[in-house]
Amino acid sequence: MTTLRKLHGLGNDFLVTFDLSEEIDAVEFARSVCDRRRGIGADGLLIGSAPALDQPSGVDVVMRLLNADGSPAEMSGNGIRCFAQAWIEHRGAAVPSTVAVATDAGLRAVEIRSHDGTTMVSSVEMGEVSDTHEPADWAKTGCHPDRPVRHLSLGNPHAVVGVDDVAVVDLEALGSVVPGVNLEIVEPGPGPHEVRMRVHERGVGITEACGTGACATAVAALEWGLVTADANGEVTVHMDGGTVTVSVDRGTRTAVLSGPSVAVATVEIEPR
Repeated sequence: MTTLRKLHGLGNDFLVTFDLSEEIDAVEFARSVCDRRRGIGADGLLIGSAPALDQPSGVDVVMRLLNADGSPAEMSGNGIRCFAQAWIEHRGAAVPSTVAVATDAGLRAVEIRSHDGTTMVSSVEMGEVSDTHEPADWAKTGCHPDRPVRHLSLGNPHAVVGVDDVAVVDLEALGSVVPGVNLEIVEPGPGPHEVRMRVHERGVGITEACGTGACATAVAALEWGLVTADANGEVTVHMDGGTVTVSVDRGTRTAVLSGPSVAVATVEIEPR
């Protein structure tokens, strides 16, 4: 039997396990359990394991992420908050102040701000938001050359596009042209320190929120001059599923993501 914990970060939902047998095909398992009609349903599967001997000292747990279609992903800002909350429950001890998680994008520290047993608010050091290459077939999206566009990476690839109104864009059609990248469309407002974002994620499709996408969006919007940081140095990013804040060090271009994660259910299944 395998224990699966389901959690979500602003509707971006994940299944988390810490006891998946090495004999199980993780890719097929992810596709099966993430299926919303024939499985439990989720945007991705997070697989936890104990740190290996070659891991840096101080690592609490290792996280591996598979998208709903079974493809690997290096990092998820919402996913890592859900993962840290699930690990705390799995560990069964007092809530720590910080959880150090090794990911395919590097070591990430999750700082716990509050935890009531169901909802946890945390901040994640997301690392540097770096420039990356234009994805294949980008020209086929038909983005107007006057539109601001940034191709950025947080370990996983993003294309951020400034638009007038995110609600009128056919995001499904646009995202399907470049399925290998996380595509964010962004408009400023409603306030001077806020942006509105919608996202089409690789390996999943349209999701209600994306943490790495929110960080890429904040960096792009700041550098475009669409927004300014507030008195706390933060940009507020509104997504379909809710709101996060992102603080950006303009010198190092590193980002810290803050937002909630919510425990939904725990189930035990027999992997097939």
